[in-house]
Amino acid sequence: MNAFGRLFRVNIFGESHGESVGINIDGIPAGLPLKIEDFLADIERRKGGTQKGTTPRQESDLPIFKSGVFNDTTTGAPLTILFENNNTRSGDYQKQRAVPRPGHADFVAGIKFGGFEDFRGGGHFSGRLTVCLVAAGVIAKKILGNNISVKASILEIGGEQDLDKGLQKAIDQKDSIGGIVECRVTGLPAGIGEPFFDSVESQIAHAAFAIPAVRGIEFGTGFPAARMFGAEHNDAIEDASGKTRTNHAGGVVGGITNGNELVFRIAIKPTASTPKEQQTWNCETNAIESFSVKGRHDLCIALRVPVVLEAITAMVLTDLLLLEQRVPRIYVKN
Repeated sequence: MNAFGRLFRVNIFGESHGESVGINIDGIPAGLPLKIEDFLADIERRKGGTQKGTTPRQESDLPIFKSGVFNDTTTGAPLTILFENNNTRSGDYQKQRAVPRPGHADFVAGIKFGGFEDFRGGGHFSGRLTVCLVAAGVIAKKILGNNISVKASILEIGGEQDLDKGLQKAIDQKDSIGGIVECRVTGLPAGIGEPFFDSVESQIAHAAFAIPAVRGIEFGTGFPAARMFGAEHNDAIEDASGKTRTNHAGGVVGGITNGNELVFRIAIKPTASTPKEQQTWNCETNAIESFSVKGRHDLCIALRVPVVLEAITAMVLTDLLLLEQRVPRIYVKN
């Protein structure tokens, strides 16, 4: 339900406007050096209010260790981290309780949980919880080590490679906008992953859709491969390491890494919370009425996604490598 992974098992909890959000991770090897400072760079990349097009809501997001760390080192026990919510404006959401926001989980959450859900700021469905995924990613990257690099970047916003131009399109329309984010992983050994349900693509896709606003994913050449001939799409193997002349497969064949760069992209929808007037259903009056979302929201969610995409990718790869016993013991105390 709220957990992912088998050996590197991640569980997220909390709500957008609750006291805190947090994460519990089981399966972290003992002896991994871990300090608050290790989290700051990636957490800063995820924050809103620090770049054009993001929500003005700002939280300090300093990780609070509750278990699993002693003397700045992981103990091998489950690690629990909290992130406090201090900059909330819950009143913005009480006023719109009667109108489930189009594109949000408001309606389905009310049906599933019988109206008992915490609806403030999207509650447990909020992108606020991605700070927890980023924290898990920080740890996963440390376990992967320096030989495996996981990097994500924004390719386009609103169909524009010039990101400012894409953002300006949304500003001019007084609306929100989506984008495409790409992730590249280098240094992965060949032979990681399983056929069918536990393929590298299956696991990454599963975790990627835990990022709110993801609407699609493609690996390597992706959907354009459907318009190619086989001889054109096939990646010719050049040597015993598995190096290929091209990389249409995106580094995965038969669900298993082939030693080449892992490449995939995700599509991010426009932010559902848009100031543009829409028509929607009012559950109190049972009528369709004009509606505009108030409060503090991102103009383009894609701006904050790269570090989250890196995080879920590192989580998946760490779990797969642990299953293959390809992650070395971290440290042995003298």
